[in-house]
Amino acid sequence: MLQRKKQRISRKFTDKSDLFDGLPEDLVISILSKLASSASSPSDFINILVTCKRLNRLALHPLVLSKAGSKALAVKARNWCDSAHHFLKHCINAGNVEACYTLGMIQFYCLQNRGSGASLLAKAAIKSHAPALYSLGVIQFNGSGGSKNDKDLRAGVALCARAAFLGHVDALRELGHCLQDGYGVRQHIAEGRRLLIQANARELASSLNALVKRKPQQQHQRRLNYQHYSFKAGSGCPLLSDFGCNVPAPEVHPVNVFLKEWFESGRGALEQGLRLCSHKGCGRPETRAHEFRRCSVCGTVNYCSRGCQALDWKLRHKAECGPIERWLEEGGNGDDGGHGGVGEMEEVVEAEHFAI
Repeated sequence: MLQRKKQRISRKFTDKSDLFDGLPEDLVISILSKLASSASSPSDFINILVTCKRLNRLALHPLVLSKAGSKALAVKARNWCDSAHHFLKHCINAGNVEACYTLGMIQFYCLQNRGSGASLLAKAAIKSHAPALYSLGVIQFNGSGGSKNDKDLRAGVALCARAAFLGHVDALRELGHCLQDGYGVRQHIAEGRRLLIQANARELASSLNALVKRKPQQQHQRRLNYQHYSFKAGSGCPLLSDFGCNVPAPEVHPVNVFLKEWFESGRGALEQGLRLCSHKGCGRPETRAHEFRRCSVCGTVNYCSRGCQALDWKLRHKAECGPIERWLEEGGNGDDGGHGGVGEMEEVVEAEHFAI
């Protein structure tokens, strides 16, 4: 009798429909879209795909793929494969602008498919994607993927101005240096310095907002890390602004992390004589010899942009820079990429002491 009762109870729960199956598809798609946009890593999204057939089908809905954020698309260089490539293409077909930028940068710099990469970057830029606008600006400044004669300084300034208007701090910093130096635009020192101060203010505000959101334990750990850095480098926390404000390093975009890992791991080999940008948060490689600017003092570091040069000077290179015999023997006649190599670093040092 007891056994018969258990069987009736078991049958009762088995026959009951699953509440998840009863949820409307619109509601599930809305939840998945929110998850895709806020996922902290690709694995957060992949776990949804392998949960069940229904979630797998709905997670690949165009509306969900169009909302996937940069961290959900942040595939590691060591994990790059045809499947990752196809997934990014699916996101692009769904209208995901971040996927356009991600695959565009990978194709342009890593896979050396310059035309397709530039086309995807332009597609993202047309939709007002600030990092894509800035990246196209850097390409125009350097003539990347072409010859030295392919540089278009005015186009680079215009692209940086648009990205800066959309709030891109690196573009705002680059535009400030262009105005200070009269590079691709009529020189206006006061306006250039104003933009640099504005970039620093935005950088500081972003850092403070991120710090407030951290848990007390994470804040304590961060203080310990700063103390370790101070003991090791003797400079407090990393200096990432043009006028000496002490702010923590901004979070590096997943695309820049991918570029750096791709070349440093050996997955992608640089041709002889080509170098990566020395700013650790960049990852851009040269597409031809002597494309990037070189430090006019030591000649041992090179940068894809004035923004990267200024950031790396504050963060690291200021403590390391000094004349070396090799550079003196070469006579300092290397191509600096058309950015005016002599005195470059001295200008940055002068800017450091200006109106802090």
